[in-house]
Amino acid sequence: MKGLVLAGTASGVGKTVASLAVLRGLQRAGYDPQPAKAGPDFIDPSHHAVVCDRPSRSLDPWLCGEEGCRRNYWRGDGDVCVAEGMMGLYDGTNSTAYVAETLDLPVVLVVDAKAGMESVAAQALGFQEYAAEADRDIDVVGVLAQRAHGGRHAEGIREALPDDLAYFGRVPPLSGLDIPERHLGLHMGEEDPIDIETLDEASEHVRVERLVDAAEEPPRPDPEPERAKTDATVAIADDAAFCFKYPATVERLRERADVVTFSPVEGDPVPDCDGVYLPGGYPELHGAELAAGGTLDDLKARATDGLPVFGECGGLMALCETLTDTDGETHEMAGILPADVEMCDRYQALDHVELAARDEGPLADSGETVRGHEFHYSKTDIATDATFAFDVKRGDGIADERDGLTEYRTLGTYAHFHAESGVFDRFVESL
Repeated sequence: MKGLVLAGTASGVGKTVASLAVLRGLQRAGYDPQPAKAGPDFIDPSHHAVVCDRPSRSLDPWLCGEEGCRRNYWRGDGDVCVAEGMMGLYDGTNSTAYVAETLDLPVVLVVDAKAGMESVAAQALGFQEYAAEADRDIDVVGVLAQRAHGGRHAEGIREALPDDLAYFGRVPPLSGLDIPERHLGLHMGEEDPIDIETLDEASEHVRVERLVDAAEEPPRPDPEPERAKTDATVAIADDAAFCFKYPATVERLRERADVVTFSPVEGDPVPDCDGVYLPGGYPELHGAELAAGGTLDDLKARATDGLPVFGECGGLMALCETLTDTDGETHEMAGILPADVEMCDRYQALDHVELAARDEGPLADSGETVRGHEFHYSKTDIATDATFAFDVKRGDGIADERDGLTEYRTLGTYAHFHAESGVFDRFVESL
C-alpha cells in the first residue's frame, strides 16, 4: 500500500480538513484510500473513519515502537494511505517528521495560504531544507494550499514554488468545511461530519493523480508474534462517553478474548464477563445520564466482588467517587476508586508518558515500564490512603508523580495506551 504524510506548518492550519478533502478526492477518482493519523489522537481519526467507512490507523513510534508503527500502517487495507500529521511537521520529540522517517513516506506540506502567495513557497522551502538541520531523513515533496482561492491566488503559489516542490492543488475557503471545537479538540466525526457535497466541492481542486504518483510504499515490518486466544470475555464500554479507543486495541482484545460491548450512558447492565475496559471519552458531558443510568452502580457491585476493571482517563473519571463538570454540577460516579474529579477551564496535562510498575499488576510486571499518552482537563482530589500501581517517569500522572489508582481489582489511569504497549495483552492474561 502506497502512502504519504500530510504535514502542517503548525497546529491549526487545517490538516484535518485537507486530509478529508484528499481522501474524498481519492474516492471520487476510483481509489480505495486508507486513512491514518500521526501521533496520539482519537478525534481527527473519527472524521477520517466517517469519510472512508474504515478505521483510521494510529502511527506513533512512542506508543508503538518503530516496528509497531510499521505494523499498524500495514494493518490498513486500502491502496493509498493518507496519514494526517500532528502539530507542525517538526514539533515534539515524537514529531510528524519522525513518523514519516520511520515509515519512509514522502511529506506533503499543508500551508495556510489565506494571506500569502510567494510566502507560501518560502515556508515550504524552509520546511524542506530544515530536515537536514533537524537530522530527519525525510523528503518534503510539495505543497497543498489550504484556504487558497483560485485564479491569480493559486497560480501565484504554484509559480513561486521551486522545481523540486510540487503543487498538489488547494482546499478552497468554503464555509461548510468548518468543524466545531470544544475542549480536547474538534467534535467527533459521528457528531459533526462535514457535508459530503461540500467535501466533494473541495476535493475538485486537489490534484489527486499527482498525489498518487508521489506516494511511496514503505518497507513491510517483521511478522507479528503469535498470540494465543484465552477463554476470557472482556466487556468494553462503547458510547458517547467512552469513545476513545484505538482500532488496534479493540482488534487485539478480540484476538485474545471474546468481546462484548455495553453503554453506560444508556444504562446497560454490565455484561457477563471476566473483565471490563472503560476507555476514555467525555464522561463530563454525560454526568447526569451516567449518575442516573444504573450501570455505574452495577459496576461498583461487580468490582467490589472482585471483577477486574481497567479505566483510561475518562474511564478513570467514571470509576471515582464524584465528577464535577464545568457548570459546577457534581454527579455521583461509580465510587470504586477513592478520588473526586473536577473539570477545569484549561488542560491539566498533555504529553507522551512513561510509567514504571511498582509491583506486579494487571497491566505490567514489577519494574516494567509502559508508554502511553495523556491529555485531560480534569484534576483529582485523592484520598490520603490511596494506592497507586505506577511511578511516573515522564508525564504528570494522577498525583505526586504517580498513576494507576487501584482498589479491589480495579485500576484507573490518566494514561491512554496502544495495543503495541503490551498493556492489553497483560490485562487479558491476568483475567
